[in-house]
Amino acid sequence: MLDVVLSLVPVFTLIALGAVLRRYSLLQPDGWAALERLTYFVLFPPLMFMSIMEGSFAGVDALMLGQVLAGTVITMAALIILARPLLTRDGPQFSSVFQAGLRWNGYVALGVISGLHGEAGVALSAVGFAVLVPINNILSVLVLSRYAGSRPAPFRQVIRSIATNPLILSTLLAIILIQSGVRISEPVGDTLNLLGDATISLGLICVGAALDFRAMQEAKWPLAAGVVLRLAVMPAVTFGLAFAIGLDGMALQVAMICVAAPVATSAYILARQLGGDSRLMANIITLTTLLSLVTIPLTLWLMSLVR
Repeated sequence: MLDVVLSLVPVFTLIALGAVLRRYSLLQPDGWAALERLTYFVLFPPLMFMSIMEGSFAGVDALMLGQVLAGTVITMAALIILARPLLTRDGPQFSSVFQAGLRWNGYVALGVISGLHGEAGVALSAVGFAVLVPINNILSVLVLSRYAGSRPAPFRQVIRSIATNPLILSTLLAIILIQSGVRISEPVGDTLNLLGDATISLGLICVGAALDFRAMQEAKWPLAAGVVLRLAVMPAVTFGLAFAIGLDGMALQVAMICVAAPVATSAYILARQLGGDSRLMANIITLTTLLSLVTIPLTLWLMSLVR
């Protein structure tokens, strides 16, 4: 599983770089905030869009993979909401723990899947993007709107947040175009891919710039809860659902890598935009990324023993 470990090293290196750049004041706080907005609203959507447009959705394995991942997210959301009184002391913390339990870093997962299964695995993983991006973002926006502020956001504001979320819009547009048989011209696709290529590095650097190790000491229990939900509970739920419907082979490995990946960097950006506990979110992302150097190979090894 050396390829798995090596695929995670660059991710954590970029997070560390962001921390160093913030430490030496490369940008002022307003500059980092502007960079976060650029990443979320301009660079992330093309990456999501092209990942889906260039993927493959045919076959029974793809259908079963989508069912398992959708079932995982819905189950996790229900469990976390029911356990809310045990997880955190305030709404912003809960919104970040909620995102930690649901949102996986697709870029880390793609690196691992590509190393293990090549283009076939990457194409199959696009199913994960198509299923999880809309569901995760809708649920995250709903929870952030409900719990991140001092009082629940008005219903119209929640609907507007969902309807204007760039990741939801880009994902739904890609699915609609695929179903309609529309193909993107090469110059347009190349342009969107160039925009998307900048997303991973800038997103990880922004996460590193927001690190606050004192926050880890101040919120030990929410941090631990987010990490355990992300790296232990979610893989267990996914494996149980996969076993129940008979998902196996490469599709099972793709599903397990996705849910064993660290928390998505976009969770930090969303927390910043909608009022969640962004310091806690950044620290959960960093800690799950570091631990995933061990937990992703361990998850795949345990899965092979059981199957």
